[in-house]
Amino acid sequence: MSTANILIVEDELVTRNTLKSVFKAEGYNVLEANDGDEMHQIIKENNIDLIIMDINLPGKNGLLLARELRENKNIALIFLTGRDNEVDKILGLEIGADDYITKPFNPRELTIRTRNLLTRTMQENIYFDKVRQKVESYKFNGWTLEIDSRSLLSPTGESFKLPRSEFRAILHFIENPGKIQTRAELLMKMTGRELKAHDRTVDVTIRRIRKHFESIVNGKEIISTIHGEGYRFCGELEQA
Repeated sequence: MSTANILIVEDELVTRNTLKSVFKAEGYNVLEANDGDEMHQIIKENNIDLIIMDINLPGKNGLLLARELRENKNIALIFLTGRDNEVDKILGLEIGADDYITKPFNPRELTIRTRNLLTRTMQENIYFDKVRQKVESYKFNGWTLEIDSRSLLSPTGESFKLPRSEFRAILHFIENPGKIQTRAELLMKMTGRELKAHDRTVDVTIRRIRKHFESIVNGKEIISTIHGEGYRFCGELEQA
């Protein structure tokens, strides 16, 4: 397996140098950007596996940059920021960040989360290569989940490019139709992390997925809440 390329998008030089030292010590290739313009240029010229990004950046902030990334790219993304309020965290996850860590950070925790995310991402790519050999898409209730593009196609033809967490969640539901999925199971499948108290990552992701389905009124609930247990996929899968 090749060495992962990590891009640090951080305008504070001291923090950027600290992160660079931490990740180089772990054996990663590290690239640096001070703002969004530099980030986009580096992405054009390099194969980036993971972005570690602050929210407070000169020019476009991290939230806007993350939204731009998710429109065209499926790069793993971790927000590392001093903004620790719940609204920013939820918004970051809704935009499609894979994880959110606040400053001051524990270098050990950061490297563990990074390693877990990269391992899952690389394993995922191998898994999807195998999936694509068997099936190109899944169809249910007029919707289509396209494996190659990782997009959700509505019954009216509208295409939604899914962030990594949403795609993982929907695919997991489809592969386990009718089975109750706990928040802990879903979070592990989506991020590789164990569920902790007050972690709303799963709920935020499910809410985003439901917004796609609710954009088309068809009277059928596709993901239902099982109170006290988790969520269940209730869609009607078409036979391949």
